[in-house]
Amino acid sequence: MKALSQLNPIALSACTGLLFDIDDTLTSHGALKASSYAALERLQAAGKPCIAVTGRPAGWCDLIARFWPVDAVVGENGAFYMRREGKTLRTVWAGEQPDMTAHRAQLNAIAQGIVAAVPGCALASDQAYRLCDLAIDFCEDVPPLPLAAAQQIAALMMAQGMTAKVSSIHVNGWFGVHDKLSTTLQLLATHYGQDAASALRSWVYIGDSPNDAPMFGAFEHSVGVANVAAFGALLPSKPHYITPSESGAGFVELVNHWLGQP
Repeated sequence: MKALSQLNPIALSACTGLLFDIDDTLTSHGALKASSYAALERLQAAGKPCIAVTGRPAGWCDLIARFWPVDAVVGENGAFYMRREGKTLRTVWAGEQPDMTAHRAQLNAIAQGIVAAVPGCALASDQAYRLCDLAIDFCEDVPPLPLAAAQQIAALMMAQGMTAKVSSIHVNGWFGVHDKLSTTLQLLATHYGQDAASALRSWVYIGDSPNDAPMFGAFEHSVGVANVAAFGALLPSKPHYITPSESGAGFVELVNHWLGQP
C-alpha cells in the first residue's frame, strides 16, 4: 500500500466520483463527525458524486439515501441499491426480491446456532432493519472479540451455504453471489453509462475492512483508511493507497488531497 500522498492529484481530479464505506471509514468510533459529513458536502459541491457502499441495513440505507449528501446507497453488502429519482426513492435488487417471511425465519435459525457456538457474539442491534442478510456483532455493541472469533462466525455461515464477509464490527452472511462490487458496477452502468472497465478507472473507493477487499482489488484508485492495516492477512486484496490517519480523519484526508485543500 502506497502513502496517500503518492496518489496523483491530477489523476484524482479526472475521476468521476467517490464510492465509500461507512463504518470506521466515514465514521469514527461509531460516530459521524461534522468534519466527515462536511467532506461529503465539499465533494458534492465540487461536482463529484458520492455513493455509499455499506453492509448496513435497508432501514438505515433508506434514511441515508434520502437525507445525506449522496447520490445513491449500495446496502447490505450489495443486496440492493437505493437512489432518489425526483422525490421518489427507488430500490433496485441485485437479484430477486426475497420472500421476507421465509427468509427471516431461516436467518433467525442460523443466528441462534452461531450465537450459541461463539461465546460473546450477538445478533447485531440493527438486524431488525435488514431485508436480506444476517449480521452477527463481534465488536460494536459487545465487548470486542478477537478476529479469530469473527473468522469462526464466517465459517459457520459458509457451512450453511451462505456468503460471509467480515467487516470492522460485524460478520455479514447472505444467500446469493452478490457483493459490494457487483452491485456497485450494476449501479454505475445503469445510471452513469459506464462499463466495468471505465468505472474501475474513473471512480475512487475508500474502505477499511475485509468486506471491502473486492473493491480494493478492482478499483484503480482504491484507498484504505489507516485502520485497514489491522486486518493484515484477512485482506485478500489490499487498497492501493492508505491514509495517514484512521477512520473519519483518514476520509477527510482523502477529500482534502483530492480537492487540493490543507
